Formats: sequence, C-alpha cells, structure tokens
Amino acid sequence: MLNKINGLHHVTSLASGARSNNAFFTNTLGLRRVKKTVNFDAPDVYHLYYGDETGTPGTVMTYFPFPNAGRGRKGVGEVATTAFSVPKGTLDAWQNRLAEHGVTHLTRGSRFGESVLAFDGPDGDGFALVEVDGDARAPWTGGGVSEDMAIRGFYSASMRLAENGASAELLNFMGYEEAGRDGNVTRFAIANGNGADLVDIETYAGANYAAQGAGSVHHLAFSVENRARQLEVREALVDTGYQVTPVIDRDYFWAIYFRMPGGVLFEVATNEPGFDRDEDTAHLGEDLKLPSQHVHLRDQLERYLEPLEA
Repeated sequence: MLNKINGLHHVTSLASGARSNNAFFTNTLGLRRVKKTVNFDAPDVYHLYYGDETGTPGTVMTYFPFPNAGRGRKGVGEVATTAFSVPKGTLDAWQNRLAEHGVTHLTRGSRFGESVLAFDGPDGDGFALVEVDGDARAPWTGGGVSEDMAIRGFYSASMRLAENGASAELLNFMGYEEAGRDGNVTRFAIANGNGADLVDIETYAGANYAAQGAGSVHHLAFSVENRARQLEVREALVDTGYQVTPVIDRDYFWAIYFRMPGGVLFEVATNEPGFDRDEDTAHLGEDLKLPSQHVHLRDQLERYLEPLEA
C-alpha cells in the first residue's frame, strides 16, 4: 500500500464558456482565480484555476472552457459530484446566496450524517457544499463571501461507477481506507491528509456510461509532496500493472496520469512548484500566463480568447 498520497490536489472539468465559468467561481462561490493560462494541447482554449489565496493543493477547481461545447451525458465512469467544505451552520446562508445568483437544482439532504446542499454549476456540473465543524483551512475572502461562511477547500469527490470492487482495491492501494457506507455509496478516507481527504464511490450496476462534454469532470488529481514521492507512486502503479504516463511538466506542478478500473482518469500531481512561480501572491490569476511552447502565440491568443470580465 502506498503512503505518499495526501488527499486531492485538484479537479479539472470542461465548460462551454470562459466568462460564465469565471463569474460562477469568483462571484457566486467566492473563490480566487489563481491562474489564467491555456490548455497545453489546445492553446486557443483557456485553462482557468480557482481556489484559496495561493491555490493550495486540495482547494483548486480547474476548467477547460471550450466555447459553445455541448453538454456531457451523465452516467457511470465519471466523477459525479465535487463537494466543498463550509463551516457548520452556513447552509441556509449559502442556499440564499446561490438562489440569488440564479443557481439551479438546489437540494438539501444528508449523507453520512452530514448536512449537504447539492446544486448545479453553469453547465449542469454536479456540486455540493458540506457543513464541516473545525476545518482549519484558511478561506479566500476577496470574492465577496464573508470568512464565517466561505469555502475552505474540497471536502470530497464522488465517482459514479458500475461496480466498486477493483476501484476500491485501487483506492486501498493508494492509501485510502473504507470509512463507511450509506446506501449505494462507499466512502474512502486517507489518514493525516490535506483536508481534502475523502473519495466516495456511488455504485449503479447496469447504468449507461457517461459521455464527456461541458459540465463533465475531465480528471481527478491526487496530491503528493514532491517529484521524488511522485516517482515512487508511479513505479508502484506500474509494478501493479497500470499504464501510467511519463512525468509531464504542467508549469505549476508535475503530473502523471492513468485510467482507473471504473473509467475515471486519475492524475497524481506534485505540490511543487506552486502557482506563485511566475506571479507574486498579490496578483495571482491576473495576467495571461503561457507555457513556453505557446509564448510565440501571445498576440494571437490575446485577440482570440474571450475576455473574462464583462
């Protein structure tokens, strides 16, 4: 069993519009845009990152907004819900805030004895806020949401799968232990993590498979401290039979990718070097930052890419 992974690092999804995506995360949810860059493989598409003040691993939601992309089809083999941690007793205030911002499918409920507010993102993305007592992570408060109710970071990611046997074995190998069951949901937790410690598996035998599009999660990323730990994880996964990519430099972290048994694309990302490697903390996410292979396209891209602020 691995002991190098310390929770979620980031969640990356697809969107149909950059401006609406930016407005939802910075204005409605009150997160900070910590990086404005482009898709390494399709530089005419943004890669936007939202999180806490510095983009701490375990807080960062990232998006590829493909203009006018069609919506994904929900099903098994995908991340169904990304849940954020909020302070105890704040769901009423959050429900009012989200309703005032036109957020749809607001649903109150309970899972594993916790109070949950589920809702849709701009492209039908599945999100939830979970009341957590004692989450010590510092929130970003520059987005118009007060400190007493602001998002602390990820709480969990929930995958919708046809079965959970092989996927549960993988999570166990990655250092997660089963922490409980609630109906068709099995919860896995990692000990001494970064606060984004939980992964849930929802089992739907015989359901149709998902098709990616706007509103779909592209991949789920797990955190390791540094490149040495990442190489240990890669070697262990390869030895177990997984097809794992070489290490890829993503400017703000190094990444490896592999497909888990249930169909979800997993990434293992380093906490280094961080989002302040090319911008000081006070101005994160303000300027368009381009990977070296696309710097020569700056003039063209700045004319083409949709302005994020209205």
